[in-house]
Amino acid sequence: DPTLAEMGKNLKEAMKMLEDSQRRTEEENGKKLVSGDIPGPLQGSGQDMVSILQLVQNLMHGDEDEEPQSPRIQNIGEQGHMALLGHSLGAYISTLDKEKLRKLTTRILSDTTLWLCRIFRYENGCAYFHEEEREGLAKICRLAIHSRYEDFVVDGFNVLYNKKPVIYLSAAARPGLGQYLCNQLGLPFPCLCRVPCNTMFGSQHQMDVAFLEKLIKDDVERGRLPLLLVANAGTTAVGHTDKIGRLKELCEQYGIWLHVEGVNLATLALGYVSSSVLAATKCDSMTMTPGPWLGLPAVPAVTLYKHDDPALTLVAGLTSNKPADKLRALPLWLSLQYLGLDGIVERIKHACQLVSRIAGRGGTCL
Repeated sequence: DPTLAEMGKNLKEAMKMLEDSQRRTEEENGKKLVSGDIPGPLQGSGQDMVSILQLVQNLMHGDEDEEPQSPRIQNIGEQGHMALLGHSLGAYISTLDKEKLRKLTTRILSDTTLWLCRIFRYENGCAYFHEEEREGLAKICRLAIHSRYEDFVVDGFNVLYNKKPVIYLSAAARPGLGQYLCNQLGLPFPCLCRVPCNTMFGSQHQMDVAFLEKLIKDDVERGRLPLLLVANAGTTAVGHTDKIGRLKELCEQYGIWLHVEGVNLATLALGYVSSSVLAATKCDSMTMTPGPWLGLPAVPAVTLYKHDDPALTLVAGLTSNKPADKLRALPLWLSLQYLGLDGIVERIKHACQLVSRIAGRGGTCL
């Protein structure tokens, strides 16, 4: 297809122009460029691509201080270009007729889902691709609500008022996560329960399982519904992993949805995985960020989950019939094929080795 060839060529030229312009900026030793950030009238005759890219470059670097600064554009490499091509390609694909578009987007979504589930040992899972990293968890919470409250579609929040749901978060969870979930779900803050970390035994950054069980029992006695637990496989601060195996047993006992997130989930792609992280493959859902893990720009985060009712996943927003939603997976679909399984494993292994050296210990990630 000549259009595809032209698209790849234009992307390569555009990136080269921006990178060359960045080098010139560095060579000028902090000399300030004339910035075009003051809006002027829209030209009637239009502008060519070179002029527009020059404007973009000026806006990116024209407001820098007079002193030399570190480069703003990092070298993203060929694999990064592949991810960026996915966004341009998505716009082109959207112009196909409906039947071709449906078949192609379904293939892209199913391929990417299958590859991710196999790479990260999450067999028979489904995938939701999203730009905001926390968005997947918010959709999972909606799915859990619809699953546990059968009359929620009809009676709405009256059902929740009679039996308030409770979402459990670790005290080591990333800042603002609980507030984000409440804002997205329309729930009051008392629906959140912050679980303390171990203070006497074990890591000070792991969730206290015994105290969590006490909290769950108290909520049940008060007539509340324990809904969902967010566990960490690599805390934001120091990278510790919760006792996911024990948490899973507790969740099964009380019918709680278990969601896992954290950077250590990346090690599921390696040959050796610690037992604590491996237990995450049995959870109900997990959120992964392959972009930072693999050094890929502009690729979506992914939430893998298991659920048997397609109607509920559709209502929760985890599945969609819109081709544009399915095309979110396209940059990752291209990048995974470019890297290949060996390339993916090698990048994650290299990152783990760097972490081990910094931590002053041998072996894999924390």
